[in-house]
Amino acid sequence: MKYQPPHALQPVSTHYCAGCGHGVAHRLICEVIDELGIRERVLAVAPVGCAVLAYDYWNFDVTEAAHGRAPAVATGMKRCNPDKLVFTYQGDGDLAAIGAGEIVNAANRGELISVFFINNANYGMTGGQMAPTTLLGQKTTTSPAGRVARREGWPMKVVEMLTQLDGVAFAARCALHTPKHIRDAKRAIHTAFVTQMQEAGFAIVELLAACPVGWGVTPIQAIELVEQQMIPVYPLGVFKQASSPVSLPS
Repeated sequence: MKYQPPHALQPVSTHYCAGCGHGVAHRLICEVIDELGIRERVLAVAPVGCAVLAYDYWNFDVTEAAHGRAPAVATGMKRCNPDKLVFTYQGDGDLAAIGAGEIVNAANRGELISVFFINNANYGMTGGQMAPTTLLGQKTTTSPAGRVARREGWPMKVVEMLTQLDGVAFAARCALHTPKHIRDAKRAIHTAFVTQMQEAGFAIVELLAACPVGWGVTPIQAIELVEQQMIPVYPLGVFKQASSPVSLPS
């Protein structure tokens, strides 16, 4: 057998729109969990947003948090179950808007959790409204003329902001639009889990993802937009790695 679905992923059909990045992110997380042999130790916190039904796809324990409160819930779960590996899976509205205070303080405290942050530059679930991560000039249902800095502010660069905090041990930004970038994202997800396993500190991986429906384009056009418009604003790479986590045996 050269290739098979990860055991941590349920064998069910997806509800996500064609071209959406959530399905790719779900699978990468599950592949890493399988490869590390940690499925029975994993606890996840699902967000409010497009990925609110993540627990229908993951074959491990998942709970849901109030909008924006996933880091607080994950903090409690980890502190009560220090032997478990706890992660949050959040969109840009959940993490960067209503949950901005939660993520900043969890990172500043150096909570031993992993955070996987989907940045698709809009509120996909509720109709494509402007998010903190929406690009300048980008049209949404609440910025029909395009985002203007003097009116709505600049796109929020979450990873760069959190990198300044002493409690953050690993911070990276990856993309999900090409096979190469997907492989890079998987390596970052792996490092985020290993960072937690080594108790090095807080870990976050931002994942740039396409939202064809919210952007009003085709899936192919959405891939091009990630490359041409998102990456110049949100550069990819590892922004902080306090230690050098290595692969742990399963």
